[in-house]
Amino acid sequence: MPFGRMLTVNLTQGTFAFSSLPRTYVEDFIGGSSLAARLIWETLAPQRDPLHPDNPLIFVTGPMTGTGGPTTGRFTICGRSPQTGLWGESNIGGFVGPELRQAGVDVLWITGRAAEPVYVYIRDGDVSLRPAGHLWGKADTYETQEILKTEVGDSRARVACIGLAGENEVPMAGILADHGRLAARTGLGALMGSKNLKALVVRGTGQIPLARPEEYRKLRVAANKNLLDQNLTAVLRATGTSGAAEYLQFLGDMPQRYWTAATFEGATNISGSTMAETILTGTKACQGCVISCGREVMITQGPFITRSKTKGPEYETICAFGSQLLVDDLAAITALGEQCDRLGMDTISAGNTLALAYLLFDQGIINEKDTGGLTLRWGDPNPCFPLLDQMARREGFGALLAQGSQAVAAFFGVPDLAVVVNGLEVPMHDPRAFSGQTLSYLVSPRGACHNQSDFFQVEMGGTLEEIGISMPERFQDEGKAALVARHQHWRTVCNSLVMCYFAVVSPSAICELLNAALGLDWDVEAMLLAGERGWNMKRLINLRLGLKPESEKLPRLLVQPLPEGGQQGYVPNVETLLNEYYVASGWDRVTGWPTEQKIRALGLEFVLRN
Repeated sequence: MPFGRMLTVNLTQGTFAFSSLPRTYVEDFIGGSSLAARLIWETLAPQRDPLHPDNPLIFVTGPMTGTGGPTTGRFTICGRSPQTGLWGESNIGGFVGPELRQAGVDVLWITGRAAEPVYVYIRDGDVSLRPAGHLWGKADTYETQEILKTEVGDSRARVACIGLAGENEVPMAGILADHGRLAARTGLGALMGSKNLKALVVRGTGQIPLARPEEYRKLRVAANKNLLDQNLTAVLRATGTSGAAEYLQFLGDMPQRYWTAATFEGATNISGSTMAETILTGTKACQGCVISCGREVMITQGPFITRSKTKGPEYETICAFGSQLLVDDLAAITALGEQCDRLGMDTISAGNTLALAYLLFDQGIINEKDTGGLTLRWGDPNPCFPLLDQMARREGFGALLAQGSQAVAAFFGVPDLAVVVNGLEVPMHDPRAFSGQTLSYLVSPRGACHNQSDFFQVEMGGTLEEIGISMPERFQDEGKAALVARHQHWRTVCNSLVMCYFAVVSPSAICELLNAALGLDWDVEAMLLAGERGWNMKRLINLRLGLKPESEKLPRLLVQPLPEGGQQGYVPNVETLLNEYYVASGWDRVTGWPTEQKIRALGLEFVLRN
């Protein structure tokens, strides 16, 4: 099997070991987060704290990672989430995943806790632990990358590291690599920090194995050529992920004023088009990607002048520090996004939590005595800079904010104002604009998440007719759940490969690539069955960790209709959506568990023994 080589690192003992995963694991779960879920099941101990040294931090690639496309320069970081206590998973682009595979590592399994701060250095088959005390508390994520490349004497080495937030075990801490690529969600940077692990440095010079390399090469070339010819590719290259901001705002999808306003006049000022016309200097791409959606910008005037070219904000960030705060200054948003990256924090959770604080201040629930003298006014980004620093350091008012929206709302006696699902802040797509996205949030294995199923794209016309996913009416409640479930299984395949959602490549073309990579003879339905198996595997993990069906609900602010704007006063019928979804998925509506019949149909009988 050309995929499935695992490196196990025990930081407590300072030991390393290579092994090969059972072939059935790869054939049943492919790779990525699904494979990580299968691996973690065997060691799952619900009674352990998420930050317990025995809990693993898993860097896992897919069988197409690093092969030159289509859009497969990605990998996934998994573990138990310090933020939610449930399944933690964060997908990241750049070059670290491909470099791991070139170094002969498909899965990196890290346990234990080092006595002092360290980093793991992998160069092909050689593995070592090196001291990182000189970086701890002193170097931000960008500085850390450059320092470590110099230390190992190779500018081509790739680095994934934590910042101050991860070192201080902030629940929304992420892991950063390359040009501002951040595995941001679910707080896995805190898990990395709890292990006294500052960074992973990797350099590989080997060839990535493929079962049928010449067949794969031809299929890959054809898929990339098709991507290059698509209008969506041109739009993403020109305007980035924030290129759709104005249209999403028109549809009522773009949140503003912490989910309480229907429109934001400043949306145009912070859009991808405006960025392209004003501060954009170039684009960035992950390894082997022909789309190049990453933004490179430079601010040349005003209070937020950049010393050099820097990362431009993506859609989630322009909402987090823009529309959610009623800020229409791209320069300020860029600066706040970069600060989050350097500190190693998730902009979605950080921005949402700050916006909640602004709402509490606006409603008179908190004042300057609570904020440490800061006045939080809609449209003013300036208080966010010291607060983000306080959050990463867990100091002052930031010590509370660092715990996230749920903790902040509970502390001030208004728990129903926290816009979270299962402890994770809702990303920047309002479920009142697309009922299918509501369902995606409710049953996502990592809390509110648009990267387990971006069904809003289907509801805007991004159908997959080949696998039976047609475009429903966006305010439709009945008859939609089966489509969402099918889409989740497809996206679980993408997350197993690990492949970017922006690649519009047909399922049949992907199946051919997967067959050539692994030497399989699957059809599309067999591939989707593997996706459904991985999806249910994560569900089973969460149920063992204490997930209850009654937690699958929208927060209060998202069940209040907005009287104007693109949402047209709509509120999704959660009960209808969930009832139909459980039937379509073969899950028990009372317990939340997949039925025994479903478990056996998916070949997951081993879970019945635990």
